[in-house]
Amino acid sequence: MRIAIVSSDGENVDLHLGRGKSVYVYDYLDEVSFVERRDVEIAEDAKHQGGKVIKACSDCDVLIAVQYGFKSKIKAEDAGIKLVMDEGPVCDVLKRYIDHVNFMKN
Repeated sequence: MRIAIVSSDGENVDLHLGRGKSVYVYDYLDEVSFVERRDVEIAEDAKHQGGKVIKACSDCDVLIAVQYGFKSKIKAEDAGIKLVMDEGPVCDVLKRYIDHVNFMKN
C-alpha cells in the first residue's frame, strides 16, 4: 500500500489538502518505508487546489491531510485514492492508519 502524507515539514501532518505544497510518500508492506518527497505548485491566494495534490499522488492508495473539501473528495474517489483526515506527528498518523487497516482486515 502506498500512503501519501500532506506535511509542511515531513514531521507533522499539519496542512489542509489544498495547501499541500509538499507531500511525503511511504510504502507499507510488512513495515513502513519512506519513498520520497514530492513538491506541488500551490498558489498562496487560490482556492480549491486539492486536485493538484491528488494528481501528484496518482500512484498512491491513500492520501492523509488535516482536512479536505468536498470537491477534493470527489476527485480522489474518481482517481481511486482514499482520503483520510488526521493530524499530528507523521509516525503516529501512519501507525494509527495502518493499525486501523489491519484491524478491519481481521
